[in-house]
Amino acid sequence: MPSTPRPLRKLGFLTIGLFDEAAPRAGHEATLSLIELGERLGFDSAWVRHRHLQYGISSPVAVLAAASQRTRRIHLGTAVTPLGWENPLRLAEDLATVDILSGGRLNPGVSVGPPMRYEEVREALYPDTGDAEDFSHERVRRLLSFVRGEPATGFSGTEGFEAFSDRVQPHAPGLADRMWYGAGSLRSARWAGEHRMNLLTSSVVKAEDPEAPADFAEIQLSHVRAFRAHHPDGDRARVSHGLVVVPTDSATRAQRAKYEAYAAARLPRTAEPQGPARLLFAPDLVGTSADIAERLHAHAAFREVDEVAFALPFTFAPEDYVQILTDIATHLGPLLGWHPDPS
Repeated sequence: MPSTPRPLRKLGFLTIGLFDEAAPRAGHEATLSLIELGERLGFDSAWVRHRHLQYGISSPVAVLAAASQRTRRIHLGTAVTPLGWENPLRLAEDLATVDILSGGRLNPGVSVGPPMRYEEVREALYPDTGDAEDFSHERVRRLLSFVRGEPATGFSGTEGFEAFSDRVQPHAPGLADRMWYGAGSLRSARWAGEHRMNLLTSSVVKAEDPEAPADFAEIQLSHVRAFRAHHPDGDRARVSHGLVVVPTDSATRAQRAKYEAYAAARLPRTAEPQGPARLLFAPDLVGTSADIAERLHAHAAFREVDEVAFALPFTFAPEDYVQILTDIATHLGPLLGWHPDPS
């Protein structure tokens, strides 16, 4: 373990983009406004999360396409796109298109596994191929091959008046280097490293060894180290950390009370692994930026990363997010060694 934490080099945030079913445009506009605020505050990246058949962003690629036209510098990511819902070829086309429109700022994060509540959605999603679909890492490998410009077909050339390519178009140079994998297990972290992806960590890991202590930070540290041990770039391979942090430096008394109640309600699930998958959750970090920075500097996994995409709580009001993002950019980030890009 390093004797001192790495200075924070890249500061990002993650939002779920909730909306009211009766007025969905307002919620989507609020998400876009939050991304615009993030750019003004100097954040290096803004990330959105998929929520299928729920009241959160179901099409992050479309939302980020809109965000790309309202911003000029901030990088835009998905954390994460569950590939069980996607066709890798079609997704590669969408990602490349948005990356071109954004000027090379897209950072797609993906994960694998069956879609959530698969038995209920299989008939709607894969009515003819539900039992044959492969939800393994092979789905990521296919996406990576298309993004990297490898052949998608054996045919190219001209037929009549139409020209055809044998690879995904448009091709977005550099996009492959900005592909991320959201890993919560040791196996997935290793796989991401072997396949030259970047690694997204979050506030959830799998406590896979029932005989070992369920220490969140140590488990996450083992994922970071396994990823880098298997990545061609070694210790320079990119890892982004994604805990929930809620600084209260400029919060009102009512906001502080709300934030503390939110964290307290979620704290019991952090005591031990949850469910058959033995998911272990990290506590939300609520307090002054000085308090949060001290806790992060003592976090075994955080000490070895220099990029973050801090997750915003999912149920707060727009004014709460403004306060939280402002405190992260003006107080917490600098305490972690981060400085905004002057450009």
